[in-house]
Amino acid sequence: MTTTLSLVVPCHNEQDALPVFFERVLPVMESMGISYELVFVDDGSTDATVQMLLDLSNRYRHVRIVELSRNFGKEAALTAGLSHASGQAVIPMDCDLQDPPEIIPEMFAKWRSGYKVVHAVRRCRKTDTRTKRITAKAFYGLMGSITDIKIPANCGDFRLMDRVVVEAIMQFPERNRFNKGIMAAAGFKPATVEYDRPERSAGETKFNFWKLWNFALDGIAGFSTLPLRIWTYFGLAIAGVAFSYAAWIIFKTVYWGVVTPGFATLMTAVLFLGAVQLIGIGVLGEYIGRIITETKQRPIFLVDNLYGFDERVKQRRSEKAA
Repeated sequence: MTTTLSLVVPCHNEQDALPVFFERVLPVMESMGISYELVFVDDGSTDATVQMLLDLSNRYRHVRIVELSRNFGKEAALTAGLSHASGQAVIPMDCDLQDPPEIIPEMFAKWRSGYKVVHAVRRCRKTDTRTKRITAKAFYGLMGSITDIKIPANCGDFRLMDRVVVEAIMQFPERNRFNKGIMAAAGFKPATVEYDRPERSAGETKFNFWKLWNFALDGIAGFSTLPLRIWTYFGLAIAGVAFSYAAWIIFKTVYWGVVTPGFATLMTAVLFLGAVQLIGIGVLGEYIGRIITETKQRPIFLVDNLYGFDERVKQRRSEKAA
């Protein structure tokens, strides 16, 4: 039987959230009267997440488990889930229920009406801290101004995608995955469903400031070369200031005689230019590091075990991996 809808759920140490997740999601999925599957991707959990998923798979025939060999990060785990989902429509969502399952029927109805992508947009983010709201707004604004693709603001990974869209996404080969950008780059005319973002149902967030910062860098470096171009213009501006200052020194020397430059001025100029060079080298390093990662062609993820999939799916996945 063809699966109509797949939910892809990356998990990392979510033993506290899983029972609540099943309690909320299953009634919604059953009420829709369609064939569905729940594809859980264990991203190297160190708690009882895998065992809990195995217990649940014995009770519910819709559960599929992709156990990765180690922690690869959420972007890789999401990619693993998309590659193993078989639904005609696929919805990635988090296990913490900040992506409310109650709006899935509305998203599904939009898909039935002909849309290949349905974005779930956060209408209200009052559960996020003020700092996170400000930085998120700044990030989406920056990405919109420096990239050629339109990344929808306040829209996470929670969205519905047609099978055609999923297949298109899987053709993007990069190892440094920024799935929001990849999904936007795939195109296709979207519909929108708005919702208020609730509190996390259980457990704690796995994202701290440093991880979010690196996530933002992956998005900027992966979809824009503007940071590299800026240093060309910045260098030209500094060169213009230097030539202007040199002209002023020549003029002053000719008309008023030689004046010994101050030590403080000299040190300020040297330190400023040194800092500019180091920042420029750092920006180059970000891009070169990603180039090295791409040229190595290491796998995005490695699967340790598959549970709940039939033998044909396992064989097809192993052949694709080979």
